[in-house]
Amino acid sequence: MSVELVAWTTVAGTSQESLDCWAALLGRWTEPHRRYHGIGHLSAVLLFIDEYADHAADADAVRLAAWYHDAIYDPQASDNEERSAAMAQSQLGALGLPGERVDEVARLVRLTTGHDPAEGDRNGELLNDADLMVLASPPEAYVAYLNAIRDEYAHVSDADFQAGRTAVLDALLAAPRLYRLEALAPMQAAARRNMTAELSLLRPDPEDGAPSDAYLGGPGADAAAAGDADRHREGPPGPRVR
Repeated sequence: MSVELVAWTTVAGTSQESLDCWAALLGRWTEPHRRYHGIGHLSAVLLFIDEYADHAADADAVRLAAWYHDAIYDPQASDNEERSAAMAQSQLGALGLPGERVDEVARLVRLTTGHDPAEGDRNGELLNDADLMVLASPPEAYVAYLNAIRDEYAHVSDADFQAGRTAVLDALLAAPRLYRLEALAPMQAAARRNMTAELSLLRPDPEDGAPSDAYLGGPGADAAAAGDADRHREGPPGPRVR
């Protein structure tokens, strides 16, 4: 599924209200403060869902949840997922979609708060893996993702950002499995290497007690990323930093 209108109408109908809803969502996803959580992220998530749609019990519900999962994105707020879920329920209900599907979309949006779908939650597993695939990117793309996230949190001090981002990474690394689809098993190691390398930049330097100046686009970021890539043989304080 793309972000084009014709794709939206296959899951949300062709009424004027549906067309207005699509236009409003596009407006949200292209807000200027979004550096990572923008239209490119939405497109990647939708394409992933299409590729692995057979895994889901209701692929169209997952597609709609993708449209809404960061529909409200305020880096200074901590309730984006809840507000996005409420928006999905209100707007999709007004479009006349079946109540069961609307409720499922809202549930899936809320699930992205913790990225921990229950075993056997096939819809949740698909959305989870689509949303987190960036973590298994090649090193250069991963650094670009980190820089974009840092830009979105420019209002946060370095110390607070490091603390928040470290907490998110620690939680993800503590999970037995990051990705739930069996087809993505080979990507687990790449994602863990990327996150572990990032943590080595975020945490204080043991020699001087200060964070590396190479983290997230600081001076020396490219060299540090390259060094970590060589070592590993592989190529989100307040609000959640993710």
